[in-house]
Amino acid sequence: MSIDRGCGRGIIGAMDWQQHIERVPGVMLGKPVFRGTRITVEFVLERLAQGAVAEDLIKSHPTLTQEHIKASLAYAVSVVRQDEMLLSK
Repeated sequence: MSIDRGCGRGIIGAMDWQQHIERVPGVMLGKPVFRGTRITVEFVLERLAQGAVAEDLIKSHPTLTQEHIKASLAYAVSVVRQDEMLLSK
């Protein structure tokens, strides 16, 4: 997976994570999940942070796609940006 590490928005910043991620009351305690699955964004981000390779996650969880992995990273960027805006006020 290619990730732009430059200052611009790049692949992750331009990804429309809302097409892939939703919150459904009663599914995984309302945590963000990938549409049509019970796989949480938190699970994917934790596994990536632990050093998991996207391709291995996809093999282990056939409902996951490369787009889901990118969406999870874009979601994390969005949450951090929103947090930064709140902290800077």
